[in-house]
Amino acid sequence: MTSPANTITVTLKQLAKMIDHSLLHPTMTDADILAGLKTARENNVATACVKPYLIPLAKKELSGSDVLVCPVIGFPHGNSTTEIKVREALAAAQAGGQEIDMVVNIGKVLGGDWEYVKREIDDINKAVTQNGAILKVIFENDYLKPEHIIKLCEICTEIGVAFVKTSTGYGFVKQADGSYNYLGATISDLKLMRKHSGSDVQIKAAGGVRTLDDLLHVMSLGVTRIGATATIPILEAAKERGITNEPTLVTFKPMQEKVGGY
Repeated sequence: MTSPANTITVTLKQLAKMIDHSLLHPTMTDADILAGLKTARENNVATACVKPYLIPLAKKELSGSDVLVCPVIGFPHGNSTTEIKVREALAAAQAGGQEIDMVVNIGKVLGGDWEYVKREIDDINKAVTQNGAILKVIFENDYLKPEHIIKLCEICTEIGVAFVKTSTGYGFVKQADGSYNYLGATISDLKLMRKHSGSDVQIKAAGGVRTLDDLLHVMSLGVTRIGATATIPILEAAKERGITNEPTLVTFKPMQEKVGGY
């Protein structure tokens, strides 16, 4: 029997394990990080996403749980040299980072220097996987056109990375009204990424997935991970909607397609 439109069957644990709890804002103090790691642990999310210097603290605070440590590399603009990004990724994996989120060189993507882009992703992926971790590649879609996104998906599929990811959440673009903002994960981009990525490459939506309905909608598109700061509100909303650790059929309100861009 086919489920009605805008419904999905989920469990509470499944939702929690969709979430990389983001602890990346530049103003976060160690006290803020400790509180965030406590949230990650208590809610049994997939990972706590941290800046590289916080790996030892995250490992300590998450010890004994199955919440993984996820450091970011070349974050948020991807502008370091390939050599530095590889060393940073290698150090992060060796220090205990189990999932590594890297940012592509956006200027090289926009300039069409695909040899450079491919070599950098491949070098970082090798450094990470050879040390028992996996790689997520952040595109920063707000700056890109569909053809860039498609090509990046094809490159990442050929290399065999674990995830492709929409955004950092910090890719602010000057909008038509002069303000700086970002769209983050859009429905059209997520569909494009799923269509042009191999079946073994997972999709991570980051930036703008802030509610339970948002999460359920992107799940229905084939997204298997999100980056979020709204972990507690999302999971509390799931409980209020009657989602338990038994499979539950729920209805969601679709995300509105966002318009803007570079």
